[in-house]
Amino acid sequence: MSNKAAQPTAGQPTAAEPPSDCVLCPRLAEFRGANQRAEPDWFNAPVPSFGDTSARLLIVGLAPGLKGANRTGRPFTGDYAGVLLYETLLALGLARGTYDASIDDGLELSGCMITNAVRCVPPENKPTTEEARTCNAFLAARIASLPNLAVILALGRIAHDATLSSLGARRAAYPFAHGARHELRPGLTLFDSFHCSRYNTNTGRLTPEMFRDVVGAARAAI
Repeated sequence: MSNKAAQPTAGQPTAAEPPSDCVLCPRLAEFRGANQRAEPDWFNAPVPSFGDTSARLLIVGLAPGLKGANRTGRPFTGDYAGVLLYETLLALGLARGTYDASIDDGLELSGCMITNAVRCVPPENKPTTEEARTCNAFLAARIASLPNLAVILALGRIAHDATLSSLGARRAAYPFAHGARHELRPGLTLFDSFHCSRYNTNTGRLTPEMFRDVVGAARAAI
């Protein structure tokens, strides 16, 4: 049972991860190149999925944050959203160790994996519809790679829509709503949550209690 983030090598994508020099989205590749020049010590590459390859729960986020996952190389690591996410996973027994906002903090996930709908950091944290569509093949492959998968938790509408697209499901049949539960097919359930971003928590759209409730519901369903 592996708990390490897959580290693709240049030009050699795995089935579920883009290569580190992926150029499928020109705007994202250009932005990534600018960040590599500005911050050469940062990860600055498509951020691979992180977690348990025997996961029954897959958490799907939006995209790496500029100073978070794009800097550290691990989803939701190094920014505010990661604090709320990983503290919640630790509290619910879906992670073990200590979250210290660093890829080498020793944190491990238990029974779950985290990935993003778009693997490269987008300018202003806003991928385009076409970029989400282009990256969707990697999400579909990641979902297909998890033999024990029973539950997907989508953090935000873009992650929700990307998940449905990756499974060939109609969006109209499964509308996004915080706390919603969708039976996609026998043995696979989708839960929705507002994204655990600083903006959503600062505005009160999402409270830590609301987030823990929906993650807890997803955990109970596995």
